[in-house]
Amino acid sequence: MAALESIDDLAVSLRISDVPTAPDGERGLLLHMRAEEDDRGSFASMIRHLALRQELLEMARLDQEVRSALIQAGVGTPDPQLLSRMAAIDAGNTNRLQAIVEEYGWPGTDLVGVDGARSAFLVLQHASHDVQKNLFPLVEAGYREGMVSGPGYALLLDRILVGDGRLQVYGTQAMTFDEWIDGQPALAPIEDEANVDVRRAEVGLPPLAAYRELLKRLYSPER
Repeated sequence: MAALESIDDLAVSLRISDVPTAPDGERGLLLHMRAEEDDRGSFASMIRHLALRQELLEMARLDQEVRSALIQAGVGTPDPQLLSRMAAIDAGNTNRLQAIVEEYGWPGTDLVGVDGARSAFLVLQHASHDVQKNLFPLVEAGYREGMVSGPGYALLLDRILVGDGRLQVYGTQAMTFDEWIDGQPALAPIEDEANVDVRRAEVGLPPLAAYRELLKRLYSPER
């Protein structure tokens, strides 16, 4: 599993489950797409709340640590104790994130830096669907104000739409491996798929074909 510092790469979970099904020992849990070049960094002079940033980094570290342990233990028969620990970590992280949002609003890059904001976003990915929907307006506002990355906004929107049984907009949500067709990555249905690459470019995502190749490279058992 990539170290916490690699949250500069947006963590994108496969649809349905955040427990890995691929045999990749290093990145079997999360496929990593480059979200954006971090030209700003996370310098102390640019962060308004250093302590909160550090707390979010620790929350994300715990999130990834338990999932890394699940991968190492073998994804075929997940360890019940690790699953229980993951659920407890996710619940604690979600509760704390909601408290942070209630006090500060969405923790964007101006408040906690690039890595802190991405850590908050990682925690949100493992929150319940209802929590994601409740917090989405804040994430959307942060995106409009330049405090949330375009890929992050697109990912959360698609995840919520797919969870609601609707068409995704940006094509970020992949199906689990057993739903692939002839070894080719399958994505949840996309609204106006003919123009999806235009929309992806608008939020800083690579073309859909490149995304499919990334899925194959990270998840195909033939790799």
